[in-house]
Amino acid sequence: MKISRNSILVLLIFTVMSCTTPKKEIKSLIVEVYETSESGNKLTRITEFSKVDSSAVIKILPEQKFQTITGFGGSFTESSAYLLNKLSQKNRDTILRAYFSNEGARYSLTRTHIASCDFSLNNYTYAPVADDMELTSFNIDEDRNDLIPMIKDAQAISKEGFKIISSPWTSPPWMKDNKEYVGGKLLPKYYDSFALYFSKYLEAYKAEGINIWGLTPVNEPHGNGNNWESMHFSPGEETDFVQNHLGPKLEADGFGEVNILGYDQNRAGLKEWVDVMYATEASSKYYDGTAIHWYESTYDFFPEDLQYAHSKAPNKYLIETEGCVDSEIPKWQDDAWYWKKEATDWGWDWASEKDKHLHPKYAPVNRYARDIIGCLNNWVDGWVDWNMVLDKQGGPNWFKNWCVAPVIVDTDNDEVYFTPLYYTMAHFSKYIRPEAKVIGVDKTDDALMVTAAKNPDGSIAVVVFNEGDVAKNFVLSLDEKNVAIKINGKAIQTILIPNK
Repeated sequence: MKISRNSILVLLIFTVMSCTTPKKEIKSLIVEVYETSESGNKLTRITEFSKVDSSAVIKILPEQKFQTITGFGGSFTESSAYLLNKLSQKNRDTILRAYFSNEGARYSLTRTHIASCDFSLNNYTYAPVADDMELTSFNIDEDRNDLIPMIKDAQAISKEGFKIISSPWTSPPWMKDNKEYVGGKLLPKYYDSFALYFSKYLEAYKAEGINIWGLTPVNEPHGNGNNWESMHFSPGEETDFVQNHLGPKLEADGFGEVNILGYDQNRAGLKEWVDVMYATEASSKYYDGTAIHWYESTYDFFPEDLQYAHSKAPNKYLIETEGCVDSEIPKWQDDAWYWKKEATDWGWDWASEKDKHLHPKYAPVNRYARDIIGCLNNWVDGWVDWNMVLDKQGGPNWFKNWCVAPVIVDTDNDEVYFTPLYYTMAHFSKYIRPEAKVIGVDKTDDALMVTAAKNPDGSIAVVVFNEGDVAKNFVLSLDEKNVAIKINGKAIQTILIPNK
């Protein structure tokens, strides 16, 4: 074929232009990466990555905004406070600083019990005199040796402060139909006295320099199988109590700013409760949000139930107020156990046949990471762990209801063990701060669990969990900037993107 001279000239010009036209520059995304892994990383900063065969893309979508974060943290219990008092001052300080200092996990949302619970040393109430309707005998003396000092020491360490949610496991026994700490129902004639009980508690703690941010009317209103302190409320009974007694009483006594969170039990019962709580403007007036627990399953975070609760009250809080590895004695100085599917929970032995599938053996780290990420991706704005500190037996606990905490101590030998659960919690609490906005994420690998939030200072925290055994590469993308990152098998990462 004959090519004309003009054609050759055009081809040369095109070739020169192609060689000199600059390609679109690929901008690098600047990040800090912190990893906790089965292989031994403990919130370790990662700066070098070796390529692996698998790859995925995680795209951050800051234009998609969801809930505002209230906080993350754990619970002040008498058991934890008692154990801290048995340690050396050095180890006590080490633990509290690990939870509350800026160098530590920076806990921002906490919980405590009003009078005794299973993680108390014994049963007690703040109003011991029967039929003392005006609660002239009310006192918080049981809290002065252990619980109050722990809270105040944490306050002194925390530079940004933290919120406290307080929950009673029961009313004073004499207010109930069975007159016992365990089980029974609050008699309607004592509704006003129980509302006064909350007001007096808030006033007494305020006098100690401890302001309470939120309350739940009772912990686990379905009861706990009548094993330890409990009191039964139906959704209608609790809503009556809040609407006509507790809410008005707190408002009249100057505590109207204290947030009342209804329910405070497992997610599978959530729909029934929010339907009643938020049925009308009057019923929902004094409810500031809903509190939930995770004990319905070791792996399922019930996204449909969480979304339903949010849809019923989109402008109110949805906070996970309690979760722990329950019905287990902690493994001492054995990081590997926390990554293995060896743990069981109450449902392993006691769940009905139709619910057995919800309670398989599981890895404790997986349970925490999966649940927190699943919650954040389904409108939950706060997540609170149970005991901060327990001993090698998983107590002390007057009912011998042994559980695991992120920090385990041996008081006889003055030793402290920070389990992998401590670092798992810190991946969220340290880097996703109060008032952060959960933002959108698009990912190509369904095996990676991912959530992201934009902090008030403009930084973005991305948490990635790789539950599988195999390391993975992924490209993190934000505003046409990219960075390639490797996450180890059985690992959780927080990737911090500084404000540009």
